[in-house]
Amino acid sequence: KSRLHDGEPNTGLNPRTPGSRPEPKLQPRRAGMQRPVPPRRPGRAGGPGTPPSWPLSPEQLVGIQRNKAALPRPAARGVPVGLGESWKKPLSAELGKPSFIKLMGFVAGERKHYTVYPPAHVFTWTQIHVKVVILGQDPYHGPNQAHGLCFSVQRPVPSPLSLENIYKELSTDIDGFVHPGHRDLSGWAKQGVLLLNTVLTVQAHQANSHKERGWEQFSDAVVSWLNQNSSGLVFLLWDFYAQKKGSAIDRKRHHVLQTVHPSPLHFSKTNELLQKSGKEPINWKDL
Repeated sequence: KSRLHDGEPNTGLNPRTPGSRPEPKLQPRRAGMQRPVPPRRPGRAGGPGTPPSWPLSPEQLVGIQRNKAALPRPAARGVPVGLGESWKKPLSAELGKPSFIKLMGFVAGERKHYTVYPPAHVFTWTQIHVKVVILGQDPYHGPNQAHGLCFSVQRPVPSPLSLENIYKELSTDIDGFVHPGHRDLSGWAKQGVLLLNTVLTVQAHQANSHKERGWEQFSDAVVSWLNQNSSGLVFLLWDFYAQKKGSAIDRKRHHVLQTVHPSPLHFSKTNELLQKSGKEPINWKDL
């Protein structure tokens, strides 16, 4: 008796499934005979969007191209709500990175389970033409405070101590400055003061809760783009975190003023530097 390679007798049964019936013998196909092949339907066996095997009319080709053009590009899909139009192109590469996509997923998950500030308007700072940059750490974490501008608080919420210190220094530096009675710095933003936090969101009553989740990389990209694509900007760096983030700023292209806390001379000095660069000074009293 003939034997198979594994030593079992050749019984005509399928050796892999004991007791199964013998496999039927296949009849050889006659020469010239071919099995008819049905026409391929678009988007099926050949993968999504595979064109059919038959010719398309000119009208169909135009329609396909029109549909492709209407699809949003990957960069556009990843643009977060509220990001200023002028920042979409400069930040397009950053918005498409897996790290930023992961960050947006994290923030979305946090919003489902916790109160996160600011509740909206995270990118308020992107709505301006930049002349001055003030860097902060992370948003205020109390109710109705943060609204997308560092150090700024929505009206009529009482001001944290850090902003009151800024007002105090302003009163000694800018002639005629008086406390405006509110803590909203939108008036500065409208004049070209970019009020950017290192981290742009925070869990309610939990300072630094969104630290090292990806915002630092994003805000680094903002500062890097400004550094490389602008000139004559004035950067105000008032603490260790701001100074660390601004360490790569080109001092030959821009002006950097830094101390461990707001200086009473920084505001007037900023206007002096802006005027030397041919730019309009900031009216610090316009709040």
